[in-house]
Amino acid sequence: MGPRSRVRAAKCQMLVTSCFVLLLGLLLAAVAALAHFGAHFAVLRRVSPEGSPYEALHRWAFFAGVSLAALLGLGAVLSAAAAVREAGRLMAGGFLCFALVFCALVQVTFWRLRNPTQVEDAALDAYDLAYDQAVRSSPGTGRQELLAIQDTFLCCGKSSPSSLLGGAEADLCPGEEAASQDCLQGIRSFLRTHGRVVSILASVGLASMVYAMLLSSFLWFAICSSRSLDRKGTYALSPRARGQQPQEPSFFRFSQGEPALHQLEDLGPSRRSGGPRLLQDH
Repeated sequence: MGPRSRVRAAKCQMLVTSCFVLLLGLLLAAVAALAHFGAHFAVLRRVSPEGSPYEALHRWAFFAGVSLAALLGLGAVLSAAAAVREAGRLMAGGFLCFALVFCALVQVTFWRLRNPTQVEDAALDAYDLAYDQAVRSSPGTGRQELLAIQDTFLCCGKSSPSSLLGGAEADLCPGEEAASQDCLQGIRSFLRTHGRVVSILASVGLASMVYAMLLSSFLWFAICSSRSLDRKGTYALSPRARGQQPQEPSFFRFSQGEPALHQLEDLGPSRRSGGPRLLQDH
């Protein structure tokens, strides 16, 4: 495979990779929107007080997901346009977007490995707060939020030693469906499923960013070195040569069928007589 074939194959791979990266960005944006507007997360956010850890994590996850999705989409569009138009600056912009997404995903992966239960703990703390407010306050003040959580997660109460009502928890579980499982277990299982989806997307994103950065760097060097490209930039005439015909040397111009030595007229009086001898000498 020659250099031209390698560059052409790299351009085709870049187009396919850009489409895949764009699809990955759309999936990441959908996950971020689900985490922000989904019923399971929104009902926990409503019972969380302002400035709580869950509210901060909820806001951070939404903005991080939207930002990464925007960078993925921008990098995919720039790299695809650069592969088609053979533009080095566009390819450099796509490489920069891919590098930023790679660094962000490395940070997210490191944070997930170091704090695997931080999101679960914050959500369970929010439920504990809503549960304690519902059982300690007068009927009707905090039970609406607690019942909304239980109906959303299809759970009832919590089987923890700190439970205040014991067997009287049945008053907080009006439906038989809601009494199917403990709310702590239901919230934890839901968040773990969501966390596995995020981990899969992060792993696929890391592998895709490495491959996209390798392709974009190779094509950038190929474009800048002007080697083995299908088509290169157009040639333009200089302003001095544009619209002019090439002229013959002045010694061999002809006017009206008779030779005229125009350069002899430019010589001074002292050298005009010696002109033919100079021509003979030369």
